[in-house]
Amino acid sequence: MMGLMGTEGGGDATRVIAGRYRLEARLGRGGMGVVWRATDQLLGRRVAVKELIQDDGLSAEEARGRRDRTLREARAVAQLSHPHIIVVHDVVEDGERPYIVMELIDGGSLADRIAAEGPLAPKEAARIAVALLGALRAAHTAGVLHRDIKPANVLLERDSERVVLTDFGIAQIAGATTLTETGSFVGSPEYTAPERMSGSYTGAESDLWSLGALLCTVLSGESPFRRDSLGGILHAVVFAEIRTPPQAAPLLPVVRGLLERDPERRLGAAEAERLLRAFLDTGRTPPPVSSGYTPTQADLPRPDASPRERSTRGVLVAALLVAAMAGAGVSAAALLVNGDGDRGRTPTSSAPKASASSTPGRPRTSGAPSPPATPSVSPTAVHGTSPASVPAASRPVTGTPSAPSGYRVADDPTGFALAVPEDFTRVPQGERVFFMSPGQVFRLGVKVSDAAPDGPLAVMERAAAKGSDTNPGYHDGQVTETTHGGRPAALWQFTWDGFSAAEGPRHTYDLCWEQGGRLYDVWVSAPVGKVREAREYFDVAVDTFVTR
Repeated sequence: MMGLMGTEGGGDATRVIAGRYRLEARLGRGGMGVVWRATDQLLGRRVAVKELIQDDGLSAEEARGRRDRTLREARAVAQLSHPHIIVVHDVVEDGERPYIVMELIDGGSLADRIAAEGPLAPKEAARIAVALLGALRAAHTAGVLHRDIKPANVLLERDSERVVLTDFGIAQIAGATTLTETGSFVGSPEYTAPERMSGSYTGAESDLWSLGALLCTVLSGESPFRRDSLGGILHAVVFAEIRTPPQAAPLLPVVRGLLERDPERRLGAAEAERLLRAFLDTGRTPPPVSSGYTPTQADLPRPDASPRERSTRGVLVAALLVAAMAGAGVSAAALLVNGDGDRGRTPTSSAPKASASSTPGRPRTSGAPSPPATPSVSPTAVHGTSPASVPAASRPVTGTPSAPSGYRVADDPTGFALAVPEDFTRVPQGERVFFMSPGQVFRLGVKVSDAAPDGPLAVMERAAAKGSDTNPGYHDGQVTETTHGGRPAALWQFTWDGFSAAEGPRHTYDLCWEQGGRLYDVWVSAPVGKVREAREYFDVAVDTFVTR
């Protein structure tokens, strides 16, 4: 945070960076760096200096690349000129470390105010939101995304009504490399848009979602997506019913419009500002004029949706399903098929199902509250085209599969074949066959058994009911009835804590279906933070799976 909010510790009064800025006292520390109160000795003014943290794990070349990106993006932010955006005075290097020099705000953050005084009145919340919308519109016009809108990054200047959006330190210039290394996640999960969770898209709309979550926090004192675990937060953001707090009622059209999961239907900045200004003038919030927004059914497809709209929505749902598990652990549904869990085995058979080859079905859940019904996901929705460029449901399930680039066909002696990543190694474990990545980071499992009399859905529901028996910290389990290749199937997804602290939280995708009097179970387990790769491996495995 970049305001004058009391010092956390003394600074080194003799430490001067870039021959000009004397660091005097530390104001705060965050994930991206340390903020100092300082004096610009050349101009004789007080400033705030953000010292960006270096990652000791980076090579010299990587560290230089990160510094270059940081300086480039900070300089772009310095070009922004708006009364509600922090003023960046200078961007400098000292000892190969980047520093951002900003105006010093005499006041605390919005988070501090909520902590000290509780929720704000609707009119004050609307006033702050209007100021932030103005700041975002100016930044977005210049091609700058903030990516971390939250109460801690909003400063309230003492003795004035000025609202200041700060900490563009992780902002991304539209179209440019992000401030963090490729694949890294930057931001605060409770305020991060669903499309960012999936890694499928980040744009101006993502900042607007964050503003909607911030508004809920300002009005009620707590984010609507706060949960006890990262996996729970991500599930709430991407998948669960969005329950806005009662205190948001006066601004509900704005809040619901900003918290629309489909970015194409999300309330725009100009319309949100118009509604908020109307509330400030009249005490009432008018309905939005945006044709795509239905405040009470934001998560349901409209009956009159055009084919293009339905296609767009399908892509979004696919991305959301990928994202829903992005922060959670994984465990193997297959371990529990036929009631014979993975007790005493190595930690290789955990993976919830999220089959790309699924077709719309009736959602049924075990081990977690029922989320809103959503269409099943097809691999074409997630990846553009399935590995064989043919919808999974229409492809034959016998013969020889084709392997996408980077994969090989594993023709298993137990009577099946599928495409697996080239560096995955086959590891048989009794009636299960695993294909492991180096270090067992990713675990792809297959189990073939006799068909169950009550079908794959019942098999998976029984497995989910016993999920905690073999998967420590099992949570957010969901079993969905679907089809695979026109046959009855069930998809199980869940998260868990991993088999050890060193392994860490994991997430699992698991699909089970019947074919030719046999029960086939395919799953992929992966660490939290690597579900995008896991979902690809899972989609390819399911879509290329054939019997012999």
